[in-house]
Amino acid sequence: MENENLQITNLEKKVNSLEKRIIVLENKFSISKSKHVDIKALSINEFILDKKPKDDNQKTLVIGYFLEKYEAMLSFNAKDLSSAFSRVKEKFPSNINDKANQNISKGYMTQLKEKKEKLTAWTLTNKGVSFVEQLPEKDK
Repeated sequence: MENENLQITNLEKKVNSLEKRIIVLENKFSISKSKHVDIKALSINEFILDKKPKDDNQKTLVIGYFLEKYEAMLSFNAKDLSSAFSRVKEKFPSNINDKANQNISKGYMTQLKEKKEKLTAWTLTNKGVSFVEQLPEKDK
């Protein structure tokens, strides 16, 4: 009975995770039916250049935001951040965990109880999302 309850709990978590991913994807691709819009995917390079983060802490936060919003990740870890820094062709911080912890101390990120690929996982808080969204964008 206890094993069945554990299996049900795990399935509920998986369903919730999938529902969240579907919502993110639906929001990403929802377009008014009355207008024809050409969609061009925003690259992480363009996003970093647009947001102009001032230091490694802000770069880490902006990259985390991109991973959540544009790549539909529910959480990210140091491996995800390192890979994203490489794609941006930016020198990544020597200690990404430290940058994440500094963002946590500012209330921009939170550490999750669950690990991702056996590594500490993080997600942005509402405060972190607002901070990134309010960063000035370059003139378009």
